[in-house]
Amino acid sequence: MTRLVLDTNVVIAGLLWSGPPYRLLDFAIDDLVTLYSSPALIDELAHTFHYPKFAQRIAQAATTPAELALRYSAVVTLVSPLRVLRLVPNDADDDHVIACAIAARAEWIVSGDQHLLALGRHADIPIVTARTALIELSR
Repeated sequence: MTRLVLDTNVVIAGLLWSGPPYRLLDFAIDDLVTLYSSPALIDELAHTFHYPKFAQRIAQAATTPAELALRYSAVVTLVSPLRVLRLVPNDADDDHVIACAIAARAEWIVSGDQHLLALGRHADIPIVTARTALIELSR
């Protein structure tokens, strides 16, 4: 089974809208992929759901930031990276995504973040968009 780490932006898109990120979450629910996260990424997710730009969409979905974070936590396997190296220029939060992927022995990092996508990969872990991940998983 393919091992993925989803960046926070992909998780939010998947939980609040339809589209490729939503389909990746469905793949995890259907046991077609295994999703991994870390305590730092779950904390970032919970914090990000409180941004005002998501308030209306969360209300339309008749849920709360806490429920959304809990829903995501239920479909991931948590790993605790031993260390977080400073790797991503201009965005230290993205270093936690890479650390999680290393700890999880992930096959892909899925992100919409330009800082991560610009790297293209870390070691042998490709960094791809949700759309690219879906295309590859559908093969």
